[in-house]
Amino acid sequence: MNASYKTGWHFFRALFTVWFGWRVLHPERVPPSGPVILACNHASYIDPPLAGAGLKRPITYLARQSLFRVPLLSALLRSWQVVPVDRDGGTGQGLKAILDRLERGAAIILFPEGTRTADGQLQPARAGIGLAVIKSAAPVVPMRVFGTFDAYGRHRSWPRPRRLTVKCGQPLTFDALRAEARICSKPRLKQIYQEVADEIMSAIAKLEPKED
Repeated sequence: MNASYKTGWHFFRALFTVWFGWRVLHPERVPPSGPVILACNHASYIDPPLAGAGLKRPITYLARQSLFRVPLLSALLRSWQVVPVDRDGGTGQGLKAILDRLERGAAIILFPEGTRTADGQLQPARAGIGLAVIKSAAPVVPMRVFGTFDAYGRHRSWPRPRRLTVKCGQPLTFDALRAEARICSKPRLKQIYQEVADEIMSAIAKLEPKED
């Protein structure tokens, strides 16, 4: 962690402890080094720092390109090595940046649903995360956050003190589908992307806010 990231990491850990009384379940399931994709549900703006603050290794985040046009915010995001992406976040330069970071051994957090839930329920996964998984060789750790929708969902204008939990699942590998993707037809390749996304979302849905 560089100094800027470490400062933010300590700040959010203190905030989540004092304001939200958070819990982190099974962070040891995230490999301590090497490339890994953290796949998390998305209910609130709180989700990215909540997921990252629970781990002792630095996390690569994604942020909309428009945020990099705000001078001070842009400087902060770049100091945290945040990846700028387009609205969909799964194509073009954004995907290349994601794969580059993974090749360098980074942990990167992606949200299979693509956007925050409007009602607190899990949404269907989009194929974009399947594309990133198939193009990389990284394991995928499903993560689920609990309480962030009630604390600061789309219906809230200010964060409310609610108990927050983030839980890490067992790592997933997709060796068979990656091998098939190298030789299959384009229509089948698109199916594989969605199959991977759906399997990840299913693993997230199975996580519960308690110790296993």
